[in-house]
Amino acid sequence: MTSASPDSASNDTPLEQSSAPIPTPATIPVPRPPAGAARPAASAAPSETWGRVDEDGTVSVREGEDWRVVGQYPDGTPAEALAYFERKYVDLAGEVTLLEVRHRRGGASASDLRSTLQAVRERVVGAAAVGDLAALEARLDALDGALSEASAEEAQAHREAVDAAIAERTALVEQMEAIAARDPRSIQWKQTTADVTALFEQWQSHQSTGPRLPKSVGQQLWKRFRDARAIVDKNRREFYAALDETHKSARDAKAALVERAEALAPQGEDGIVAYRGLLDQWKRAGRAGKKADDALWARFKAAGDALYAARAEREEADAEASREKIEAKKQLLAEAADIPKEKDTAKARALLTGVQRRWDEIGRIFPREAERSLDDDLRKIEQSVKAREDADWKSNNPETKARQNDMTQQLHDAIAKLEEELAAAVASKDKRKIAQAEEALEARKAWLRALGG
Repeated sequence: MTSASPDSASNDTPLEQSSAPIPTPATIPVPRPPAGAARPAASAAPSETWGRVDEDGTVSVREGEDWRVVGQYPDGTPAEALAYFERKYVDLAGEVTLLEVRHRRGGASASDLRSTLQAVRERVVGAAAVGDLAALEARLDALDGALSEASAEEAQAHREAVDAAIAERTALVEQMEAIAARDPRSIQWKQTTADVTALFEQWQSHQSTGPRLPKSVGQQLWKRFRDARAIVDKNRREFYAALDETHKSARDAKAALVERAEALAPQGEDGIVAYRGLLDQWKRAGRAGKKADDALWARFKAAGDALYAARAEREEADAEASREKIEAKKQLLAEAADIPKEKDTAKARALLTGVQRRWDEIGRIFPREAERSLDDDLRKIEQSVKAREDADWKSNNPETKARQNDMTQQLHDAIAKLEEELAAAVASKDKRKIAQAEEALEARKAWLRALGG
């Protein structure tokens, strides 16, 4: 065996080995760590004997009823020799404890922890360390069983996650295929383009953050998604190509209408009728694209504004010329205001006719709104006179008078008869008949009063 001096123990590792059990020399007690916890340092109070040091510095660890040589520490005291190999045990116990803590806290993959556990087990089995190595192996066995269970659960969860991911990606594929199957002529392409972009971003996000799909399934879904997206792109290109052609046709038609509208400028107000016809054609010409439409419409509208401006100038001149006429008609209205007060209906009609004749002689006035307002005021006076004429006619109409007289006579007869019935009811003291007769009698008398009888 080789040896290492105590002075070099921190830099040069003492000789460590595994061999068959050797006879038991004087032993030094080593503490036994409790199961499931980190092992205490060598300085803790001993509870069992785990290590010994021979006179030549050979260090052994107890395994069951046997002893196994773990190395030599010939140049130090037995306590220093044991302390060195106990520290190695403490390090191993710390690794086991760390694994147990990581499992309890969660977050780490059970399969990854099992891989780490196997590496730790390889260091524990036959380790050049002094301590209860069998207890460490037992803890590793228990942890391995728990991790096996957790690995099975993780595998099941992973399978479920993959199934869910397949369903989600399949849903994205079906949405894209549904868009691809739509009639390109009925699609609102601005919104549809945004929808396609959103679906593709969802696909990329799912691919980067979701679980990895089986290669064959993933490739099949991607092929369906890609092919459907390609169809949508093809339909969109064809739609916009046709739209460009439509825009060009509308642009040419509207440019021609603009030229015709601008050519109406010399006609002034007389060109408005023709301009309205061009406006109808403009509405039927279709869209030429926003930018072209805005520019062409600005020119077309400017041509129309020039025609309507000529009308506005003429109307303003007419309004200026109508000021005296307006004042004259207002004076006639003031004169006509007293006509409804005239008691003689025929005289009232004659006065109104005179006012209307002078009204017509004044002629039309502008603006039209002012003329309508004045005409409405005169019409109210005319309606008042006409209402009086109608009332006079009804009261003086021979046929009306004859009918009225006949009705009056009928009411007188009815009243006389009801008075007889009332007297009979009173005599018989029949309260019901008395009430009926009084009610009917009062009604007939009211009608008679209404007729003036």
